[in-house]
Amino acid sequence: MSQEIEIEFKNLLTKEEFNQIRTYLSFPDKGIVQTNYYFETKDFSLKNNHAALRIREKSGEYTLTLKQPEGQGLLETHDCLTRVETDEWLSGHPVSKPHTAKQLADMDIDPSNLIYYGSLTTTRLEYNHKGFIYVLDDSHYNNHSDYELEIEAPSYDVGLTTFNQLLTTLSIPRRKTPNKIERFFSSLS
Repeated sequence: MSQEIEIEFKNLLTKEEFNQIRTYLSFPDKGIVQTNYYFETKDFSLKNNHAALRIREKSGEYTLTLKQPEGQGLLETHDCLTRVETDEWLSGHPVSKPHTAKQLADMDIDPSNLIYYGSLTTTRLEYNHKGFIYVLDDSHYNNHSDYELEIEAPSYDVGLTTFNQLLTTLSIPRRKTPNKIERFFSSLS
């Protein structure tokens, strides 16, 4: 099965803080643009299971990803989609894919009940250093924009230490940071 556990730490940033980190860690000049297309049932069954489902379009490739809580991280289950399959999802006709369908079935969610709610487009900068992936995201959705730092770490404890050290070094306050799908759905109301 196409799955992975992701341990990440996030912090919303001001534009000035975003630029400060970008310079401090020598991120590349140019980012990669990606678009997330978000799905949910009418009665928010995914949210009620603390899960989220998206299709990510990046560099002409499409990946269906279901995120579920797993210990101190997130279990991500992936299926590749073609452009035609993605168009089916976006037009209200989800195409069942083996890995995500199994996980959805375990939550008693029928893929045919999934509704496309909208998209979020991000310009992403990545910097890899000593087993960590530092990510700066500039995201736009529903007439909103935000800036975010993510650090993907090999373990929770070492990731938390590295995350806190970076914020302290640059005098950036730690902020409660809902994930992108939560921010997206909050912008709808």
